[in-house]
Amino acid sequence: MVIADDQALVRGGFKMILGAAGIPVIAEAADGEQAVAAVLKHRPDVVLMDIRMPEMDGLEATRRILAAPAASGCRIIILTTFDLDQYVYAALSAGASGFLLKDVSPEQLVAAVRLVRTGDALLAPSITRRLVERFAPRDSGRLSSHGDLSELTPRELEVLQLLARGMSNAELAAQLTLSEATIKTHVARILAKLQLRDRVQAVVLAYETGLASPSSG
Repeated sequence: MVIADDQALVRGGFKMILGAAGIPVIAEAADGEQAVAAVLKHRPDVVLMDIRMPEMDGLEATRRILAAPAASGCRIIILTTFDLDQYVYAALSAGASGFLLKDVSPEQLVAAVRLVRTGDALLAPSITRRLVERFAPRDSGRLSSHGDLSELTPRELEVLQLLARGMSNAELAAQLTLSEATIKTHVARILAKLQLRDRVQAVVLAYETGLASPSSG
């Protein structure tokens, strides 16, 4: 994996924690430009990306990485010192797989990286709701690049609403009296129909479109 942060101490500390857990860090970057170059060169599975960096910030670096065919499969975790940060919201909308506060515990850091490596999304629903409520645009202009919610079946809409409440596949299966395999199929179809990268983008879209609301959580 790659760590991008303008503070050498932060990079060193995270590298030591991850290395001790058997997760090798193959490159470090001190700004966004270095992060993009490192990802294109080494093709890591996960990037820890600081938002506020010189030269090029983490948001622009995230956009460039996720738009690069050579970086397909790379998943980005945003690092920030603020949970209510408009740049964090923008990064999630751009396709980042979640975010961590920099004061995260070593155990939480390792667990987060392992989770995202499996293809899941790192998402705190309560914080995501607050981010969307505070920063989501109130017009539908930015949603035009995604599929129409009308393409979803009633069951898929129900699954998406429950996803926005932060339910895991197991919890969804129990709530809807379905198997986890069926839930996974529904989630995959939702992402495909709406042209979304992962569950994070699905949750953001659910709140932006009004399908879910803070009070419904």
